[in-house]
Amino acid sequence: MGIHIIKMPDIGEGIAEVELVAWNVQVGEQITEDQILADVMTDKATIEIPSPVHGKVLALGGAAGQVMAVGAELIRIEVEGAGNLSAGAAAKTAPAPAPVAEAAALTAVATTPVAAAKSAAKPAPASSASAVNTAAARPSGDKPIATPALRRRAWDLGVELQFVPGSGPAGRILPEDLDAYVKRGSAASASGTSGTSYRALHAEQAIPVIGLRRKIAQKMQDTKRRIPHFSYVEEIDVTELEALRSKLNQQWGKERGKLSLLPFLMRAVVLAVRQFPQINARFDDDAGVVTRHAAVHLGIAAQTESGLMVPVVRHAETRDLWSSANEMARLAEAARSGKATREELSGSTITISSLGALGGIVSTPVINHPEVAIIGVNKMVERPMIRHGLVVARKMMNLSSSFDHRVVDGMDAAEFIQTVRGYLECPATLFVE
Repeated sequence: MGIHIIKMPDIGEGIAEVELVAWNVQVGEQITEDQILADVMTDKATIEIPSPVHGKVLALGGAAGQVMAVGAELIRIEVEGAGNLSAGAAAKTAPAPAPVAEAAALTAVATTPVAAAKSAAKPAPASSASAVNTAAARPSGDKPIATPALRRRAWDLGVELQFVPGSGPAGRILPEDLDAYVKRGSAASASGTSGTSYRALHAEQAIPVIGLRRKIAQKMQDTKRRIPHFSYVEEIDVTELEALRSKLNQQWGKERGKLSLLPFLMRAVVLAVRQFPQINARFDDDAGVVTRHAAVHLGIAAQTESGLMVPVVRHAETRDLWSSANEMARLAEAARSGKATREELSGSTITISSLGALGGIVSTPVINHPEVAIIGVNKMVERPMIRHGLVVARKMMNLSSSFDHRVVDGMDAAEFIQTVRGYLECPATLFVE
């Protein structure tokens, strides 16, 4: 038998280090060729690292959330044959084994419930029901040991794990322990001696900020530190736009796909920035240079299980309504499935952010640095409005937009949004050059 070491691959584009987001294997597991070992991240692109060999996992080179240099040892695998590491070198470089509980803690962190289930260390089953009943109480101040899934279940049940005796190795709390504790509490409640409905809760859950969530946090912090935001909110009557959208969907929806409001807004932005080129720009504040772009590369904020991502519809100025809608849907699906490429997640010149039906009345969106503007879409509501002296029902929606005050003056921002408003309130003008 030999040892095969897999090193952190060179992702390219001058990247010197990447973040280890999640492990998909654990120490002692038998793996096969092409099996996904780990997920790593650079910028906002997540990359899966496959195994080139069959074998058994001997050691993991880092914990989830750790930033690793390209070329660093990622994983060590025992294989048949010589492997790629000599026996002498293996003895010199083999990492010291971690205790079971510590190794479980290192490998249990993940960005999604699925990844957590894959990477969490599996507790040893209790030998019998009596083990649960005879588990010793935990001394005050000792931290309970349990898997993330069990902690979540305890949180949902309103149970503080500090008071649940553990029958597993090193006092680890097993599912049987939690079930027995809950059962005892239910029995006591039924007898009228105690209850859990109004008991004080003191549970705490520490969640490491890693992977995409860390990238988002760093991006937001840097953006708010660098950019002096100012926001501008305008109310828009989208009654006529909704009538047109409904008509188009009725006539062409089955053949071309359904249109949401966003493709119309995308077209309105494309037309409006022709009059206000300072809005479709990127500001390199380190170099002191504002670059105005003729091409409109529209970032469309998309919510994923891992957090907010901004895929980019490139050259939106060349697309009609259905082309914009289809590309937006494709990119959103790629982002949610983790398949979006680095190119698809970078290079936007202006961003649209929409919370759909949850859009609220007003928002103050954060600019996607190094852009200078972002347009936030709030929810649409039907309200009574006065038109020509009559009270009529109209469909109204707010646009809440933010601008970089170093580059965009307030008057220009207001006129830009008013121009967008004009296109949306008279949608026929969207198709007149």
